[in-house]
Amino acid sequence: MAIKITEECINCGACEPECPNNAIYEGGVEWAIADGTTIKGSFTLLDGTVVNSDDKFEPIATDTYYIVPNKCTECQGFHEEPQCAAVCPVDCCVPDEMYRETVDELMAKKEKMHI
Repeated sequence: MAIKITEECINCGACEPECPNNAIYEGGVEWAIADGTTIKGSFTLLDGTVVNSDDKFEPIATDTYYIVPNKCTECQGFHEEPQCAAVCPVDCCVPDEMYRETVDELMAKKEKMHI
């Protein structure tokens, strides 16, 4: 499953540079699938919606850092554990129960994003 950042976030920013998928954004910042990935053209989101990889989307959070579930792979194929959780000083990077994915699904997502 994806990782999410809870309300306990203190906006320290330690997590953002650690994400190999560029799935973490500062609160209020728009996001795109193409940011920090090799994806070009169309991309299918977790909900089945097909978007252009360069399309900009509204921020998921405005007051704290946030993780885009469509880009989060829990660091599968990069690290032994999610790096955002490993560096978070207040333990606010936790599994997101709304987005359950198997290791195989997370690895497939990683392969799609990093050719």
